[in-house]
Amino acid sequence: MPQQSAAVESSKLLHSETAKPFRGGLRWKITYSFSGLILLLGLAVTAIVYQFTQGALQKQVDLRATAIATNLADAAAGLVSRKSALELDALVAKYGRLDGVAYALVQDSKGEILGSSLKPLPSELKDNDLSPVGSRVNSLRGQAVYETRSPMLDGQLGSARVGLWAEAVQDDMRSTLLPIIGLIGVCVISSIALSVVLAGKAIRPILELKTLADDISRGRLDASIAIQSNDEIGELGRSLERMRASLRAAMIRLNRE
Repeated sequence: MPQQSAAVESSKLLHSETAKPFRGGLRWKITYSFSGLILLLGLAVTAIVYQFTQGALQKQVDLRATAIATNLADAAAGLVSRKSALELDALVAKYGRLDGVAYALVQDSKGEILGSSLKPLPSELKDNDLSPVGSRVNSLRGQAVYETRSPMLDGQLGSARVGLWAEAVQDDMRSTLLPIIGLIGVCVISSIALSVVLAGKAIRPILELKTLADDISRGRLDASIAIQSNDEIGELGRSLERMRASLRAAMIRLNRE
């Protein structure tokens, strides 16, 4: 039995000496931890920036649509009251040619179309909604349109309706959001790369101490420990150096005896 126990212990010792653990294990644990945290923070910042920026851009689009509809209503009010159909058509056509505008039209308080930038008037734009003010999502030729209404003389003469292409609005939003999201992505990738470098520098003294401890455990007592930092790692290195010196002195005394 004692021989079997000794054999088992010898086998364990041999296995521990021959096994070479992955030296970068602690380094990559630190790297993965920091990288995961940085990635989560980056995703959170991206989501927050996306929500706030998208809301701000949508508000700007609504303000632009309201401004166009209000200007059209103010300019068309006098023409409607004078029943100047040709001038009204020219005015509505001018507003319909603005960038991103799908259509512009003027209707009276009964819903009759007095002037439109689209000839002939699409059936999608004929509705029974007589509300002189408001916003909604409409459809024109299978494409989504953001429509805004503005009253003429508080709705007494009718209202002006302006539609903006939803796709053009979304393209403008994407062109603004993508550079911001790309910048956040670059910052996240740079932070992860920096964490890899810093983790390597932080773990290097620990790996050196591990190598020296392995050498001491195998009886190699000549190599000195040259870690001179003033932190806990330096204190550990000095303790290991004292242990190495004590063992070496003990071995010298034994050899002399």
